Amino acid sequence: MNKTFLQTILTLAIGASLVSAQTIDQRKDQQQKRIAQGVASGQLTPGETKKLETKEQRINKEVHAERKANGGKLTQAEKKQVNNQQNRVSKQIYKDKHNAPTQK
Repeated sequence: MNKTFLQTILTLAIGASLVSAQTIDQRKDQQQKRIAQGVASGQLTPGETKKLETKEQRINKEVHAERKANGGKLTQAEKKQVNNQQNRVSKQIYKDKHNAPTQK
């Protein structure tokens, strides 16, 4: 393998580890913005909003408890689990925002 290829691989690996450390909190913030935008535009009903907020709150409590138990960090398995949960909520946000005529 040439030196440039190895440097690229190393750079990607370091970047991926930095991204994963920030991803959970960034995604949480981004999904909250998407929910707020759906409320503001009338795309989300109060019931849909409540269900989405409940799911987000459950994930946030879980992350907080896991970080507390592990000295402020999440294990790789916990990160994967949270990512999967966030993926499901993200899909639900999209589905709820696009499921019916907007309420105005």
